[in-house]
This record gives sequence, structure tokens and C-alpha cells, in this order.
Amino acid sequence: MDMLQVKNGKIVDELGQPVRLRGVCVGGWMNMEHFINGYPGSEHSLRAAVAQVLGPARAQFFFDRWLDYMLAEEDIAFIKSCGATVVRLPLNYRHFEHDDEPFQYLEAGFERLDRAVGWCAKRGLYAIFDLHSVQGWQNTDWHCDNSSRHTLFWQCRQFQDRFVALWEEMAHRYKDNPAVAGYNVMNEPITNAPHGRFSNAYTPNWEAINRVYRRVVSAIRAIDPDRIIFLEGDYLARRFEGLDEPFADNLVYSSHNYNEAASGRGPYPGWIGDAYWDRQKQVEVFLAHEGTQFARRHNVPLWVGEFGPVQNGPAEELPDRMQAFDDQIDVFEEYGAHWTTWTYKDIGRMSWVEVDPESEYTHVVAPILEAKRLLDVDFFWSGWEPCTPAREHLRDLARYVEEAIGDSEIDPIANQHYLAQAAMSGYIASLMQPAYAKRFKDMSEHEIDLVLQSFALKNCWPNQGLVDVVKKHTARPA
Repeated sequence: MDMLQVKNGKIVDELGQPVRLRGVCVGGWMNMEHFINGYPGSEHSLRAAVAQVLGPARAQFFFDRWLDYMLAEEDIAFIKSCGATVVRLPLNYRHFEHDDEPFQYLEAGFERLDRAVGWCAKRGLYAIFDLHSVQGWQNTDWHCDNSSRHTLFWQCRQFQDRFVALWEEMAHRYKDNPAVAGYNVMNEPITNAPHGRFSNAYTPNWEAINRVYRRVVSAIRAIDPDRIIFLEGDYLARRFEGLDEPFADNLVYSSHNYNEAASGRGPYPGWIGDAYWDRQKQVEVFLAHEGTQFARRHNVPLWVGEFGPVQNGPAEELPDRMQAFDDQIDVFEEYGAHWTTWTYKDIGRMSWVEVDPESEYTHVVAPILEAKRLLDVDFFWSGWEPCTPAREHLRDLARYVEEAIGDSEIDPIANQHYLAQAAMSGYIASLMQPAYAKRFKDMSEHEIDLVLQSFALKNCWPNQGLVDVVKKHTARPA
């Protein structure tokens, strides 16, 4: 495989020929998420709860087997068969370093990552390393293994030191491996908590993110001088106006472009919310995105690192979501953007491959999945579902809080969102985690293995409509 580079605003191979990165993110693997894997709460607290119920050895077996089945060589072969040229591998720093032993690296995590890169190289598929969960948490949400809403990374120098040192370790290990297309150094930063998403008061801390980006790029370049480095905008890869101009060679900028046409509910083309969505609207939204504008202004490649259709509505609307997804990729292709969809495999939300709803795993955790639905534990994702009594009570509590405080500047949408995050996804999810673990308490390792085989590709269903859309666009010339 060729070592990829950036030349004249394009990603090219060693002969200078353009390469188009098209593929998928493997969420739920070395960075687990509740809506993907079907558990409540954050990954690190779930691991602690499972260890307490099953014991450390059986818990280690449990999670190792889950990782084995979530991504195996046959999954990489399937992704390649869909025409992909790249796979984005979201990573949790906890696989490579313990908090109580900072700067000491875990070979087990690197061995697993090495195997995945080897499978990619075998099939000519590039890999991008995405540090999805950063030491001290880079944003307020579940997808960086955060259950606290604190973003300590931006305030604590030691977390930043560990972050840079881990990337130096990555660079040492992979500097001569052309199958690694590049390093996506940080997923979806939010530099200015506590406001975060859904708040009109959000203002990025541009000094902080620019300082961290310059530092980590310089550290990587001292070891791996020619590797592509992918930098995301602030506010979940949506805000770019305060980023420094490209300050080094081989930089690619990454936006995340979820939109209401693919993620909402309603007809497409048609009215979704207060906007009429069709392909022209998709063009307008893409061109208005700060990531698109930044890349065009500075003549640097744009990679849409995440986007995708969410299967959150009635079955009869699924063709609408797929048509919106099709149009969105078509717009990316028209304007030369690279892209990876979110996500490859899950329990039926938005993936290329879905766990069979009649699988053994689904049956074992069915009471937990129902409790998650009733209690809105996956608070962000359940917002599209029919309203539950728990959500209605929370809305009443949010209004009561606003009335009692009497501050007209409280953002009602943000207030309700963060109250749900703290109460539902934080506290209530932590109450549910021992109940989840107890579903496996009396199982032998053999029985646990059989249940987790539900995540093996041979036991999953391809989301054929979505896969067909992907194949349509991966077949296009670069």
C-alpha cells in the first residue's frame, strides 16, 4: 500500500494520483457506546459493574470476547467487499493506558489494534486511528466514555501531556506502516463546557484547541514526519471559524455532518421540522457548514468523518431516510469530500450490519433494553422515540426548575437536555448497570461466549438498503 500524502488540496498516493477515502467507522469496538452495544451508561463504569458481579477474570473474558466478535477479519473483508477504501477505528485511551499508571502502555490494546491494521493491509483497506475517548474527557457526552459532563482535558495539563504522549507512542509504533492513512487525533471536542451542545450560549475556546492541536501535531511530526493528521472542528466537529490556518503539511480537516433529513422523522423530499428538505437543501447545508467553508478557503482536503441515517421512525419512512442518505453522499462526491459513515455494526440504529433482533444477546438483555426505553437512559437517541412518562416527568421538572430559579437567560432546551443527561444517562444508567451485569451472572464462560457470538458477522443481518447506497457511491471513480 502507498503512504498517503496531501498535495495541492488533494489526498494522493505515492504516484500523485488522487485517492478518495470512502468507508465506515467501527463504533462500539475499542470504544463502546450504549446505543450501539445495548448496555446502559458509560463504558468504564459498566466494566466496573460487570467485574463486581462476575469477578475480574470472567469480566475480562466477557469484554475480550465482545471485542473479538464486534470486529473480526471477516468484518474487514465485508467492508472491503462493499467498495470501501478506508475504515475509521474509534479508540478509547483506556485500552492503551490505565489512569493509575499514566504513561505506561498496555500491550494487549496495541496487539488488538495491530491485528485490525493487519487485516486492513491484507485487503488494501486504509485505517484511520480516531482517539474517540481522550484522557480527562474532551467533551460532555457518552461517546467519549463520559458520565460526568466534566471536560477536565481542557483544564488539566497532565491530561494533555498524556494525550500527546499516547500519540507519540502511536507514531513510534506505526510510522512505517502505510496501511495507516493517518491519525484523527481527537473526536468531537467541546472546549467550553458547561454550556456544550444545544446551548445558544456556546462559544468555543479557540486558544485552547489551537494550542493543543499545534502541540500534538508537532509531537507526532518529530517521530512520523509525513503521516496525514486529521483535525476536527470544535463543538462536535461543527465549528471551524476560529481554528488556526493550516500550519503544517499533510493536514486534513474533518467535519461531522449529521442532518435532519437523514436523522429526523418525516417525508423526504418534504417538510421535516420547519424546513423543506431535498437534494438542493442538502447542497445548501453542506456548503454552509463551517468545515466545508474552511476547507475551501484554505484549499485543504475535507473529510466528513461521521454522518448517517438513523432508523428512528416508522418502517414506512425508512426509504425516505435512505434517499436522504443517498443524496447526502452524492453531494459529498460532487464537491470532492472524503467520507466515512457512522457506524458499521450495532443493535439496529444506523449501521451497515445489525445484530439479529431475535439473537441470544437480545433475548438475554431484553428487560434492560425495555427499561432503557422506559427511562430514556439513552437520552439523546430516545428523543426520537414516542414520549414516555419518564420523559414527561423530566420536562415538568425542567420547567419547575426554570420557574423556581427565575432566570430568563436559562436556555430551556439546554436545561432539559442536560438534566436528562445527568439524571437519566448518568444516575439512572448507573443504577441499571448491576442489573445488566446480573443477566450474565450465572453463565459459564462457554455460555457467555455463545451469547456474545450474536455480534459475529455470520449471525448479523446486513442493512441491505443502506449497503446498496454505499456500494452505489464507492463504485464511482475517484
